[in-house]
Amino acid sequence: MNILVVGRGGREHAICQKLSVSESVNNVFCAPGNDGMKGDATLVSIDEMNFSALVEFVEKEKIDFTIVGPENPLLAGIVDYFQERKLAIFGPTKKAAEIEGSKAFAKQLMSKYHIPTATFATFTDLQAAKDYVEQQGVPIVIKADGLAAGKGVVIPHTLEEAYRTLEEMLVHKRFGEASTKVVIEEFLEGEEYSLMSFVNGDKIYPLAIAQDHKRAFDGDQGPNTGGMGAYSPVPHIGEDVIDRTLASIVKPVAEAMISENRSFTGILYAGLILTTEGPKVIEFNARFGDPETQVVLPRLQNDLAQVIQGVLAREEVSMEWDENVMLGVVLAAKGYPNAYEKGLVIEGVSSISEDAYVFHAGTKLKDGQFLSNGGRVLLVGAKNTTINQARKAVYQELEQVSTDAFFYRNDIGERAIKNVSSSFERTHTR
Repeated sequence: MNILVVGRGGREHAICQKLSVSESVNNVFCAPGNDGMKGDATLVSIDEMNFSALVEFVEKEKIDFTIVGPENPLLAGIVDYFQERKLAIFGPTKKAAEIEGSKAFAKQLMSKYHIPTATFATFTDLQAAKDYVEQQGVPIVIKADGLAAGKGVVIPHTLEEAYRTLEEMLVHKRFGEASTKVVIEEFLEGEEYSLMSFVNGDKIYPLAIAQDHKRAFDGDQGPNTGGMGAYSPVPHIGEDVIDRTLASIVKPVAEAMISENRSFTGILYAGLILTTEGPKVIEFNARFGDPETQVVLPRLQNDLAQVIQGVLAREEVSMEWDENVMLGVVLAAKGYPNAYEKGLVIEGVSSISEDAYVFHAGTKLKDGQFLSNGGRVLLVGAKNTTINQARKAVYQELEQVSTDAFFYRNDIGERAIKNVSSSFERTHTR
């Protein structure tokens, strides 16, 4: 097969890397990709929003199917555009992708179909939003309704911070059109986890779970980001919880989308939290998560291309998983998720060992050196028998990289280690 991956970040690099080792794949193309992917895919200089040029390339190169990585082309209707031309593509239609494109839509869908999530209200009026926050109290969760690259969620712990956040979003349009409407949610406490599933209508094929780290700094401090690191599996989230999640959340939402005439095909990402009342939804995405994809796909033992073919054909697909732990840490430009510089030399990348995984997200190659070209620059990952060993291996590799212009979290995986240790102690002191 010849396969085209649409996108340019770390998620797309992980997809390309997995496809590049598929026995059923001859050629992997990525449009537009980034320079760090060149060992795993042939780059095609077509922007992911240029649908006509992408279709022309697909027809010329006899691409068997296209995989869409990022959310923007999905919400702009790339799948509809390809399907109208009878071209195979893996991803949700524009109507189905709305489950990510509008948080208000997703919350209303969950309310209508009794899918467990935080209580919420939506607002376009500043004073009404402030009154609601005053009534509910803090901490509280404020989300821009539309896409904000993972940065549109704020958790104020004081009323003053909540009012300021609402003014920034609704009045000053901090996230442009994405924040002309806000969703205000109850603050939930518990252990967070991510479950991605291949979906085709009512057929669901769950992947291994992962745990992401959204806050910029150690100890879950600082602003929300697109994700600063992740690991899979999540030892303190048991199979019983995953089964409950599938039964009470993933299956019902897939069926709800059919009922709403928005049948979903592609990757349905559920961002979840395990509360005292059971699993609840934090958010849905309509594509592979980032950085979860970079730690989940390396554990998949199946041929990814054949899995997707099977999902598209609605066949039975049994996925096998490497029992080893995969952990990844994101290197980001100083200032991210706010203002940051581009074009900075990433010193030490070439010193990272071949045993490690390096997924490029925002890099470009100039005069033989990798330069930064985004907020999240790359992810360094390692696979090992325990989370402790995987974590140690990643941080040893990151010591090779200069952090004068960059930063990373030093505590990725610590939560799992603490949870496993406390569980061990409880079991052995009874």
